[in-house]
Amino acid sequence: MTASWRYIATRALDSTVIDWDVPLALSGNPKRALSGPGSLSGTIEPEYARMLGPDSKPVIQEWGTKIFLEVDGHLRWGGIVTKLGYDGPKLSLECEGLTSYPHGIPFEDHLLSGELITPPDPNAGLDKNHDGYIDGSKPKRQVPPPPPPYTGPRIDAYDAFRTIWAHVQSRPYGNIGIAVDTHNLGELLGAADGSDPWQLSWWDHPDCGDALDSLAKLIPFDWVETHEWSPNGGNRIDHRVRLGNPRLGRKRSDLRFADAENISAIAKPNGLGDEFANEIQVLGKGEGRAMARAQVYRYDGRLRRVATIADKTLASDAALRTRGEQELAGRTQALEIPAIQITDHPNAPFGAWALGDDIRVQVHVPWVGDVDVWHRIVGDEISADGQCILNLKRSEAFVY
Repeated sequence: MTASWRYIATRALDSTVIDWDVPLALSGNPKRALSGPGSLSGTIEPEYARMLGPDSKPVIQEWGTKIFLEVDGHLRWGGIVTKLGYDGPKLSLECEGLTSYPHGIPFEDHLLSGELITPPDPNAGLDKNHDGYIDGSKPKRQVPPPPPPYTGPRIDAYDAFRTIWAHVQSRPYGNIGIAVDTHNLGELLGAADGSDPWQLSWWDHPDCGDALDSLAKLIPFDWVETHEWSPNGGNRIDHRVRLGNPRLGRKRSDLRFADAENISAIAKPNGLGDEFANEIQVLGKGEGRAMARAQVYRYDGRLRRVATIADKTLASDAALRTRGEQELAGRTQALEIPAIQITDHPNAPFGAWALGDDIRVQVHVPWVGDVDVWHRIVGDEISADGQCILNLKRSEAFVY
């Protein structure tokens, strides 16, 4: 372990620093993930003298201790201890990013967006003989039509995301210190005509973590967990969930990742397998026979394979076909590089990229030949030996 690396332990609730240099030996590289919490695991051996903090409680507690990795003064990973194991003098621990915390926490409120509201008819019951006129009216007056139904308030997807997080952290002993970006996405939940409301109801026993994940996949949008020393000074660490607009990252034509330069190894390339499809059926707005539908295909001599995509926000044929073409692009490519191991290099210095960036990967693959394909960084793993692993997915697989 290089001298520039250290592990800092704080209490989970008040973030008080209880150990500035935990003697942790990694079992695997710290992992970050796009729209996910990331993970870290390691061991402490033998038992060290600082096992009790200034508050006389154990430094390392399940769901009671946050662990942060600091490299050259910058926080590169942060999370909470979720599992401990005891094997003689060896203590093993597993940590997950702070955004894992909502999983297992029930949502105990009610959120409703895009409800179809039928207002009360002020003239109901005034035509008991059903002749179309108000009973006893002189001169006879026709019964006015009932007021039309309308769509109730609709919630921006990011407002719903923040509301769930606020619910989690408002409960006793539940404030883990996460701040969520305050901007809106501009995507309202539920159909505009009230035909498909979105709701999250306590009586359905929803899990807050699952609800957050479902929102990100439904729209879709990106988020990422970050940690940094507070600009206000002191020993405070700020935790943030950054929200995309709707995606994070950008196309990095300024970086280069290539064999014999900065790529030292690649993970076994994958074909698409069950994900392959050369025809896409897109189902949009409406119900039954009235549902909007489009079909796009790209037959290339292989057997017909069909994927069906449902997106109730789409109504026009152009929108449906655009969605289908985007999906098709990610399902007809022949090869994906799931991960690359890289060294620090002027072509792509460590820290130059961000989760969500699109990078050009140039490698030689046996049986295939030279591959030059854009991939998206969906995770990374740093190590103290000057290597870094980037976890990748083909750029065409993402649709926003």
